[in-house]
Amino acid sequence: MARTIYVTGEAKSPSNNPITSQYGLFFVGLVVDTETHAILRADCTAALALTVEFVRGLLEGRSLLEEDALVETIIDRYHGSSQRAMTAAVRSAAAKYRDLIDGSARTTA
Repeated sequence: MARTIYVTGEAKSPSNNPITSQYGLFFVGLVVDTETHAILRADCTAALALTVEFVRGLLEGRSLLEEDALVETIIDRYHGSSQRAMTAAVRSAAAKYRDLIDGSARTTA
């Protein structure tokens, strides 16, 4: 059975975005398989359910270690007003994840 962890990333969204007034920041939450580094589940702070569904389609099943490819996909396919915030939040989550798995490797070595 795979070991999973939950990691979040956050970024500032545009001031005129409903996300900012509702949540303050843009957040992405990811459940990641630590053996394959695959994103098993994804969620984000969005004003529309369709946005969350679309973001899930962009991220789920992809490796969190392939950060540049994830960001490229977001830039290519997501054209909402929080695009920059989403890419920054994914980069934030990827950095936290790398720190976590690097720390785990040091403690088990």
